[in-house]
Amino acid sequence: MTASLPYRFGVSQFTTWPWSFEQDVDNYARLGVDAIEVCEDKLDGERAADQLALVGQQGLTISSVQPAVRTLFPSRMQPEPKGLHERTERFRRTIERVSRFAQEGVTFVSNTGPPPNGNVQDVFDVAAREYRALADFAEAHGVRLALEPLNPALMNVESAIWTLEQAMRIVAAVDRDNFGVCVDTWNVWQNADVAGAIKACGDRIFIVQVSDWRTPRSVADRHIVGQGEIPLPALIHAIHESGYRGVYVLEIFSSEVPDSLWDADLSGVIRDSRVGLEKVWREAIESL
Repeated sequence: MTASLPYRFGVSQFTTWPWSFEQDVDNYARLGVDAIEVCEDKLDGERAADQLALVGQQGLTISSVQPAVRTLFPSRMQPEPKGLHERTERFRRTIERVSRFAQEGVTFVSNTGPPPNGNVQDVFDVAAREYRALADFAEAHGVRLALEPLNPALMNVESAIWTLEQAMRIVAAVDRDNFGVCVDTWNVWQNADVAGAIKACGDRIFIVQVSDWRTPRSVADRHIVGQGEIPLPALIHAIHESGYRGVYVLEIFSSEVPDSLWDADLSGVIRDSRVGLEKVWREAIESL
């Protein structure tokens, strides 16, 4: 990003899913990306420490982490293990594994998973208890946790919550300074009064993920920033007004569609999205 733009540009490894971990790090550095969102699924067993060390060696920082098991309840993407205790223990191991390679305060992202038997209230109750314990564990390792509400298309598939207001209810119940929210533009842009909901999050926005929307043809059909239907300038304006000054992470899923961006020139996807975000940002700050 140009020096006049007061944010850093990051890329999630989900965006470049066909690349290896090493290719991600090399190409992000070559493309001038500032930060990487680490997807634990791309780490290779005993080589994980060496792979994570590459991030700093290439001048990147870790903006956020997507654990291999990030939902409290089994989801379509992460069906195993089944038990709640086993899943939260896996989350703890991820914190231990990655935190020593990241700067203090790095954010680990979580989703609730779908509600067992449709019992959303039970998810809220369990989430308040389990996230409080996980936040205390994270605090001991100098990191933060962010709950991400997902798009209604993923309700009963990956999540039991789909609005920022619902996420903030859990944040209030957890009541820990290092527990906040992840704002993903693709997931929340259709929330009622989304700008107001974003501003209401205040300093609990720990990480922001960006992509754009076209009517999905699968649960993984996102678009290049600035080339879809999301009113991104208004959302970025609200995010900035909330006080957020962190990394904007490009996170694109693109599978089970005939024109998948994962099959395209991934370097071009990053470059085009970066240009799109620059344009969106300038439109957003003009209205500040």
